[in-house]
Amino acid sequence: MTARTGRRRAVAKALTLLLPMAPYADIEAVRQQALAPHMKALPASLAVWLAAVAYVRHAHSSYETLLEEGYDRDSARFFVIDEINETLTRWRATRLLDPDIDSDV
Repeated sequence: MTARTGRRRAVAKALTLLLPMAPYADIEAVRQQALAPHMKALPASLAVWLAAVAYVRHAHSSYETLLEEGYDRDSARFFVIDEINETLTRWRATRLLDPDIDSDV
């Protein structure tokens, strides 16, 4: 089942505000994650933020490699915060991860 039009518009607006310079392919991947059924109870802006962080973590950082090397999930997440922020900065994101607050996002 696809998301309602209102939800799609809200996610599109949140994507534009959060990631104004992200490549189209990356935006589409984040959009799909933000529209996933388990995200529908969240405000669109929060769903987009969580989807963006998760996508960047898995697609644009060494997170998976660290897991394969035996790091636990929380440690791997901590060690890739700078990589995630570098990608978000390239995309001119209006929000970045804070290592002191967001290491479990």
